[in-house]
Amino acid sequence: MAVGNDNKLEDLLVKLGLITQKQLDLVKVESAESGKPITEILGNMPDISKEALTKAIAVTLELPYVDLSAKKIDKNILDIINGDLAGKYKLIPFGKVGDFLNVAMVDPNNIMAIEYIEKKTGLKLKPYLASQESIEKALKQYDDDYSVEVQNVIGTLEKPPEINLKEDKGKQGEAAVITQDAPITRALNTILEYAAKSRASDVHIEPREKLIKVRYRIDGILYNTMTLPKHIHPALVSRIKILSNLKIDEHRIPQDGRFQLNQDGREIDLRISITPIVYGEKVVIRLLDKSTGIITLDNLGIKGRAFRIIEEGTKKPHGMILATGPTGSGKSTSLYAILSEINKPSVNIITVEDPVEYNIDGINQIQVNNAVGLTFSSGLRSILRQDPDVIMVGEIRDKETAELAVQSALTGHTVLSTLHTNSAAGALPRLLEMEIEPFLIASTVNTVIAQRLVRKICDHCKEEYQASPALTQAIKKSLKDVLPSKKDPSSKTRELGFDKLPNTENEVFTLYKGKGCDQCKNTGYWGRTGVYEIFSINEKMENLITTEATSSDIQDQAIKDGMITMRQDGFLKALAGITTLEEVVRTTTED
Repeated sequence: MAVGNDNKLEDLLVKLGLITQKQLDLVKVESAESGKPITEILGNMPDISKEALTKAIAVTLELPYVDLSAKKIDKNILDIINGDLAGKYKLIPFGKVGDFLNVAMVDPNNIMAIEYIEKKTGLKLKPYLASQESIEKALKQYDDDYSVEVQNVIGTLEKPPEINLKEDKGKQGEAAVITQDAPITRALNTILEYAAKSRASDVHIEPREKLIKVRYRIDGILYNTMTLPKHIHPALVSRIKILSNLKIDEHRIPQDGRFQLNQDGREIDLRISITPIVYGEKVVIRLLDKSTGIITLDNLGIKGRAFRIIEEGTKKPHGMILATGPTGSGKSTSLYAILSEINKPSVNIITVEDPVEYNIDGINQIQVNNAVGLTFSSGLRSILRQDPDVIMVGEIRDKETAELAVQSALTGHTVLSTLHTNSAAGALPRLLEMEIEPFLIASTVNTVIAQRLVRKICDHCKEEYQASPALTQAIKKSLKDVLPSKKDPSSKTRELGFDKLPNTENEVFTLYKGKGCDQCKNTGYWGRTGVYEIFSINEKMENLITTEATSSDIQDQAIKDGMITMRQDGFLKALAGITTLEEVVRTTTED
């Protein structure tokens, strides 16, 4: 960091014997020639102690100094500031007195970081100067007890384990590997158990040049969770391959597998994807909790008119229901919720999926297997000979699958599927791009759903605040034709599916946010819900489709017919205290 009075610092360094006057003169010359600050050059000199230099800078700046490299910080103090925020701003809390929080910082002059943390925590910060090395050592204390447990287990491995990579993977060879890697087995179990308890949807095990980085995706956001020594990587990947019934001696091509985990009585399906990258094989593990119960449209956040449109679409004897959105937006989950609504003994439901994410009792589910020629299109042909009433195709990816899906809908079947488009209106032109005739699209598609997932505000630390005048105007502009009027607020609110909403005449809107607490690990969020735009095909829409109208024309017509856009749905949920405006803007802003 820059020091205001370099002369004072230089005198102090010489006085303390950290550097000679001759060395200092050379440093000044280098600084003048390179344009680098003197402190940066001094910090790179191996003969100068980083802690002593930092302490000298603190004296020069008249700032309190702290060395945290050997200090154990109370976990309750650490939890006041989220670990990711601490890493981002290179700071760490180490003590609290009343409303004052003692925070060690690499740069105590970073006013923006201080103000942000004060606003986030509600405490007044007292900044201390600390060396970067000291901060980095202290940041490792954010590792959870599970991470410490993993490190302790791995610590029992005095040297890199030798892995049996023989092609013959009989029971004897496999048992030998498992026995030899007992600490690795315990380490992997701990990583997966912690992931399950943290509500993680994915675990990323990523080899780097000198270490392994483990990251969890929680509520759609990736978090750094722990780092592991690089030498255990082959053993860890081999253990995952054995559990997933994959080839442990194959490192050149991607492999996919699966196995199950039982965590506190919960059955969790684990989907494994292994891909070779520069520093080794990267593993991504998707966790699918089978104990979550039946998924319903209501608990997905589909409300009011949108709920009724889907309900009407499921009651039609034939036609297509399409869910659209990018990868990870919850499309398949929405289709599962629809299937749960129509799953009856009198209805024969067959699905073809890649992969089968949830096993639903009473539904016949087919797993795509490209290696043996079982694709979406070939699976769909087979389904049609199985006397189905309802067909779900995991994804329409190509012309052949699209044609088969349309033909299935024309011949008296209800077809559910997904498409990768950014909006509901974009689904129809997407089918046109696959060379499906416009009149076929108009006569087969019943309902189109577009969606994104937003994080929900944590109920344990939710607090309300008054929107600024500028924010209030932005909300009014977005919801001018959506919010209830002062004359008749109740009917419009019921139509939208919310218990209570402000009316358009409100001068100030009340919004909500999560302050951050132990329950949500100071993120302010817990769980996710969807924001949607949903429309059905009527006569006007059919006319637009047959004339090959653009996405914007279809969008305009859907809005005229009463469709709420995804952003409007998100703003309504923000006003209802379900999510925040920041989340809505983040997930619904197109590049």
